[in-house]
Amino acid sequence: MIQMNRRQALSYFLPAAVSLHAADEGDLALFFQLLSFNRQEAAAALVEIRRTWHPGYVPMLAELLQLFAVASRSRIGVEATRAPIVSLLAEKTGQTFGDEPSQWYRWNWTRPYAPHPKYGEFKGLLYRNLDRRMGDFFPPEVDSRIRLDQVQWGGVMVNGIPPLVNPAMMAAKDAAYLKDSNVVFGVAREGEARAYPKRILAWHEMALDHIGSVDLTLVYCTLCGTVIPYRSETGGRKFTFGTSGLLYESSKLMFDEETRSLWSTLQGQPVIGKLARSGLQLEFEPVVTTTWGEWRGEHPETMVLSTDTGHRRDYSEGAAYRAYFATDELMFDVSHRDTRLKNKEEILAIRLAGKKPLAIPVRLLPRKGEFKVVHEGTEIVIHTSKQGANRVYLNGRQIPAHRAFWFGWITQYPDTVLLSPRRH
Repeated sequence: MIQMNRRQALSYFLPAAVSLHAADEGDLALFFQLLSFNRQEAAAALVEIRRTWHPGYVPMLAELLQLFAVASRSRIGVEATRAPIVSLLAEKTGQTFGDEPSQWYRWNWTRPYAPHPKYGEFKGLLYRNLDRRMGDFFPPEVDSRIRLDQVQWGGVMVNGIPPLVNPAMMAAKDAAYLKDSNVVFGVAREGEARAYPKRILAWHEMALDHIGSVDLTLVYCTLCGTVIPYRSETGGRKFTFGTSGLLYESSKLMFDEETRSLWSTLQGQPVIGKLARSGLQLEFEPVVTTTWGEWRGEHPETMVLSTDTGHRRDYSEGAAYRAYFATDELMFDVSHRDTRLKNKEEILAIRLAGKKPLAIPVRLLPRKGEFKVVHEGTEIVIHTSKQGANRVYLNGRQIPAHRAFWFGWITQYPDTVLLSPRRH
């Protein structure tokens, strides 16, 4: 935590170029002027915001309250600045959520999406003062395919969770740091096999690697429990991906260095920025979640991540996200929850062209057995190994599939067909 005095604490978030122009109803300066330590200037801004009220002001003011909440946890006195904003929100909406930004967010998500025309630019100015690079994701008139009020800061800077780029690998026989029971994510193609231990990948959430003849971006969204190996090239273009530090529906948003567009890690599509309407779609490869002992037995020539990553982390089994994985509680809010399963129950997510997504609770799949299901007229066969590795086959050929936490998957694929215990 950066140590600073009261005046520095909030001025840290004030864009240097922003000044108050109260006559312009669309001027974003009004919102930042609310942070002014000059009470008269802050009061004047509040009066103008009240006069020019727009329903899209709700998430903008909620984001300011979120900053105040951070400042309060640092024992910085901002209550006098926060109270007028809370009163204005209550006056204009008839809601009484006080100074709890999460409740304002959740209420706003239940309403039709009607953002202020400059909401994207507002987020850019706000985030730029957390990390200058983050502001680049939201230029003026930024295009978006998703609700911007559902995009939240995840608490880290751009690449603050550092991706592993062309990571050091070692032969299986040299990986003395791994136990047979350790969880790994296995990828095999063109005669090559790679194992990415969960204990390492959870600290980095992304590995940019080359397997066979393709460049892969292996993305691990720890919050939504999903590992997906994407091909880094699509539409005749190769992209270099990184971690944005932002979340959508509690799922990781990655970005490409080439255009600074934001991509959904669950969908493999650009959702904000220059590429938002491009129609680009990343292809993904099969991946299995299993134990090191089983993967090594099936692929004795496999390579595996080395702990020599260039970063200092506790790479022991279970160290990363231990508390988060231990409960069903979420770290960040989502717009809706589906109570047919627990939030973090693991499902096997299957996507077939022209059909609704299919989700199968992993606990329904028999160990060391075959499971057949007919989905919208198509038979799918799932083989599960003794240690729980799932492989999905269509017409005798393996197709990509991956695991996910139920809450993360259903928020982004609400039309998913769930194979429930009762149907089984």
